[in-house]
Amino acid sequence: MRQNPSQRGPPINKNLWKNADYMRLWSAQVVSTFGSSASSVIYPLLILALTNSPSAAGIASALRILPYLAFSIPVGALVDRWDRKRVMVVCDLGRLAAVSCIPIAIWFDALALWQIYVVSAVEGSFFVLFNIAEVAALPRVVPNEQLPAATAQNHAAFSAAVVAGPSAGTLLYQWLGRAAPFVFDALTYLVSALSVLAIRTPLRREAPATQGNLRQEIAQGLRWLWDRPVIRTTAFLTGGVNFVYAATPLIMIVLAKQMNATDMDIGVMFSVGGLGGVFGSLLAGRVQRRFTFGQVIIAIVWAQALIFPLYLLAPNVLLLGAVFAAIYLLAPIYNVVQFSYRIAQIPDALQGRVNSVFRLLAVGLQPLGAALCGFLLEYAGAAWTVGLFGLCYLALAVWAACSRSVREAPAFNAAVAA
Repeated sequence: MRQNPSQRGPPINKNLWKNADYMRLWSAQVVSTFGSSASSVIYPLLILALTNSPSAAGIASALRILPYLAFSIPVGALVDRWDRKRVMVVCDLGRLAAVSCIPIAIWFDALALWQIYVVSAVEGSFFVLFNIAEVAALPRVVPNEQLPAATAQNHAAFSAAVVAGPSAGTLLYQWLGRAAPFVFDALTYLVSALSVLAIRTPLRREAPATQGNLRQEIAQGLRWLWDRPVIRTTAFLTGGVNFVYAATPLIMIVLAKQMNATDMDIGVMFSVGGLGGVFGSLLAGRVQRRFTFGQVIIAIVWAQALIFPLYLLAPNVLLLGAVFAAIYLLAPIYNVVQFSYRIAQIPDALQGRVNSVFRLLAVGLQPLGAALCGFLLEYAGAAWTVGLFGLCYLALAVWAACSRSVREAPAFNAAVAA
């Protein structure tokens, strides 16, 4: 959508590192991602230690994602009404409070499975609000022309956090006790809140119009997305990919446990995989410039579908991490291309609503993927689990290649100017 000059974002600064408000927003995301990566690998380890049940671990993973199904659509409309900066700060403080409940329960020797479930659901609910507000805020601190570069830089930092986080979490878990990774995670939410508070740029272009009927506002976002076939198809395609992604961590942990891996070995395994994401993020900008939208999306889904079954062939923990690294190398490229392509076209007044609809479609199947994975691992075994999710990947690759809207999508610059 073409914008009037008065509606454009901040002036272009070729060096994103010198864009102070972008760096504050970026820092908030990176710090909290590092803390979440440190604790996320501990959740299933803690549950397996308490219950020895993969299905129980799968339910906890599902509960962290389930709030997207319940809240993302109304949250998107509310984020377009509310102060996005305030929303992010409140969410960081809410997540801090939720995660802090786990170490407190551990210290009093009162931790129960239901408490982990409640914390997972509450933390996931605040993440929905934070994530939609943060996505809507990004075009306010970065001009459209630099959205691909900013998105690639975000993913590079997030991937680095994913590399360091699991090892840091398992190290804290083994050396300082079960509570330590969650204390660390809570502190990162505090740092994130302070970083967001320091942002000076108003995170919406203009004061919201008189508030009308919430259902009508939600319908505007739905119509905008549904009327653009390439974005609509990409949302469903991404949802299928995330369905498989949700199963991957638990599959890796169970396979590693079958190899008699220690908790520290598992942390290293995820860190090895995260290295792939770092390199993929560094390549994403070049790939986005050299290839069309359709070429990137179709090639990546096919490549990941062919790599995924290799989890069953990995003879040791390091090679499990290497398979994850190969898939994770491609994930940031996919995300940079589809995210920058989408967000540059959405009018500022609709950012929250459209992105919430997209995220609902893209994330909605993750709880099912996590829960189904835990059930299959416990009752059918790793081979059947990897086989089922591998077939899902293959079906997605065929769909992407057959989608005319994806194959013929206009280039980034043409789509933004349209």
